[in-house]
Amino acid sequence: MDPDLSELTEQIALDPVQFIGIPLALVGAIFLSLGAQFQHRGVVKVESRTVDSFGKGLNGRQLMLLLARPSWVLGTLMLGLAIVFQLSSLYFAPIIVVQPLGAIALVLTSIVNSRVAHVKLNHKAIIAIAMCVGGVFLFVGVAAFTAVDKPVTDQHLITILIVLAVVLAAAGAAFIIFRNRLRAIFYVIMAGVIYGFVATLAKVILGRLQQGEFEWLTLTCVIALLAATALGAYFVQNAHASGPPDLVIAGLTVVDPIVAVTIGIVVLGEASQAPLWAIGVFVLAGLIAVWGVFQLARNHPQTRV
Repeated sequence: MDPDLSELTEQIALDPVQFIGIPLALVGAIFLSLGAQFQHRGVVKVESRTVDSFGKGLNGRQLMLLLARPSWVLGTLMLGLAIVFQLSSLYFAPIIVVQPLGAIALVLTSIVNSRVAHVKLNHKAIIAIAMCVGGVFLFVGVAAFTAVDKPVTDQHLITILIVLAVVLAAAGAAFIIFRNRLRAIFYVIMAGVIYGFVATLAKVILGRLQQGEFEWLTLTCVIALLAATALGAYFVQNAHASGPPDLVIAGLTVVDPIVAVTIGIVVLGEASQAPLWAIGVFVLAGLIAVWGVFQLARNHPQTRV
């Protein structure tokens, strides 16, 4: 083998099989984008025909009416397919590589929503979207060549479950205390945080299965994953009721991967081989992407204030 080629190969942390996760994640992003658009349409129609719950969360009757909306059901099925592709990508590649690729859904959703809602994005919203996507792809560009998969230990699972319990308790308390004053950005951020844990739990469960280990601790992770998925889905529907679909997707494709990636780096050690400069890029890229989400919430022409 050519010496230069051999040296380049040694610098790439992912093996060829792990790169399979990247196209799978991109296909999942397409289904995520379309699913969000259809779900948003269903939520808006239900809310317009019932008592206004803006800022208070959808009530039980409204949630049941969603099941009768074909657009919402179709969107949910598409989101289900997005999850299947996401899990498949996590099976092949480290979480810090494939999870951020969902940001492509933000671009697709912004374009589709602009056409469907006949709303032209202003330049500030476009800049915000560019910050979200640019920050995420900068992150992936570095992670793809520095990330490694690590064996999942019992201590990893316990740490993740404890942090998740704290996050869920804080989210529940904030929802109860500030329910009458909540806006789209709260639901978007909380949905992104919770789904970041969902992705992480899915990754560690798959890791345990690959290691041939499935005991009570792994089963606890499965239960926690289902509970977090349900709560995250509720926050997503409320985000649709109080904000545009591209803002919702911004939370799911920017906040979600940043949370998942942070856990991957801090808890799972997926960036243990990354040089110091790469860590600096991770932090900078994350700040750019999150700032983009807040700017999109502030400047999107469809944001309700």
